[in-house]
Amino acid sequence: MGAAKWIGGIFGFVTLGPLGALLGYFIGSLVDEETISVGSGGASSGRTTSGYSRQQRTYQGERNNFLFSMLVLASYIIKADGKVMHSEMEYVRNFLRMNFGEYAVQQGEQILLTLFERQKEMNRRNPEAFKNTIRDCSAQIAANMDYGQRLQLLDFLVRIARSDGIVALEELVALREIAGYLQLLQTEIDSLLNLKGDSLEEAYKVLEISSNVTDSEVRAAYRQMALKHHPDKVATLGEDIRKAAEEKFQEINSARAYLPS
Repeated sequence: MGAAKWIGGIFGFVTLGPLGALLGYFIGSLVDEETISVGSGGASSGRTTSGYSRQQRTYQGERNNFLFSMLVLASYIIKADGKVMHSEMEYVRNFLRMNFGEYAVQQGEQILLTLFERQKEMNRRNPEAFKNTIRDCSAQIAANMDYGQRLQLLDFLVRIARSDGIVALEELVALREIAGYLQLLQTEIDSLLNLKGDSLEEAYKVLEISSNVTDSEVRAAYRQMALKHHPDKVATLGEDIRKAAEEKFQEINSARAYLPS
């Protein structure tokens, strides 16, 4: 499968602004026989989206915009501690394989490797250059994705950081930076980091509350979390993303089960 296959389906807000600049850099780096054209009207690489209905194009565009945005932010998290861990790259590969199909694995890895190279080039001139680009990309994402979709993006980034069993301090700092850039609450980080926990302390953190709250406050906190993280919030991104959100939702329910009724 040519590297242009998936990237050719991108159109919409990702083709503009700082995300569009990174997309253009990736396209320019491709050594591929296929020809790609990206613009406000869509993109093509052999097979185009022109044969799809407007609804299908919108659906596919949202999914691909979400995936490219995730990879851009993931490139910053993975390199936050100065090294690329095999476990983190393998997590991304497995995620792409399970949720987007085998064709997306090669593509996603190539995008990440290109972004790592771009980060190195930019930071050679200015150590803050790529960080500033991530800030600008995150602001672009925040302006074009709703809160539930941004939460799901953050959840994926947290899971990538946790994939080697340890979240390094540099990774935690980077996660908090991105959460702020995405206009998400900092408490979301602590909540997501403690999913799959097996203690009362972690359960309280998942629900973003302290241990001295009343039973009624526990119930209210759970209702708020259930509303924010409900899988329906990302239903427009496809069944695979919804299933990932369902897994997170089940982990929130498990944390709730530890706490008083």
